[in-house]
Amino acid sequence: MPSGRTHDRITLWSLPFVAGLTFGLTKSSDLTLIVAGSFLFSGLMFGPDLDIHSRQFIRWGWLRWIWIPYQKTLRHRSIFSHGPVIGTTLRVVYLANWLLLLGLLGLIVAQLWWGDEWSWQRLAEDAVGSLFQHYPQLIALLAGLELGAMSHSFSDWGGSAYKRFKKGGLKAVIPKLGKKKKRSHSTHATLTRKSTSSKSKSPRRATKKRIPKASPKNRTQRKK
Repeated sequence: MPSGRTHDRITLWSLPFVAGLTFGLTKSSDLTLIVAGSFLFSGLMFGPDLDIHSRQFIRWGWLRWIWIPYQKTLRHRSIFSHGPVIGTTLRVVYLANWLLLLGLLGLIVAQLWWGDEWSWQRLAEDAVGSLFQHYPQLIALLAGLELGAMSHSFSDWGGSAYKRFKKGGLKAVIPKLGKKKKRSHSTHATLTRKSTSSKSKSPRRATKKRIPKASPKNRTQRKK
């Protein structure tokens, strides 16, 4: 598995390619900036390694405590942290819940301290309306976050696969091939064992001893 420095280098080296590909597809500098920024943020601070005490976790500074429940809930390198789409989606939902909670607490404190009146229904409607109004930017943001996370996960999978290939060859990389061959050898061995055991257990035919017939002379002698 690559180290934290290797992951950072992969993120920084991949950034120009991601930005160039995004600008070539969208022809928009704003969307390119959003994708590149979210890709960099995901690769350095919002990646799959937030489930352990990693560089990404340390870079959150004094806000790193919000990821402690996330680490205690998920197993390292599980599908919920390193899986495609589901890992990024879970982290976005998790962080959004924290931001919503902190924002509500801030609004309550402001309302109690300054006496400002807030309409919660209006705030929710404005938030939902802004999301629908800026949905291209939202899609670009999510795409950049997913690309940054996948660059991390693919480097992990590639590094572990390369190590297995160096140790055990192609069979270690693709374990199904080794399992099929082992199963074929085991079935052949079991069949041979069964055949030998059946041969050994087969009852031997009892050989009858031939009793020599008495000649007529011997019969007359016995009668006498």
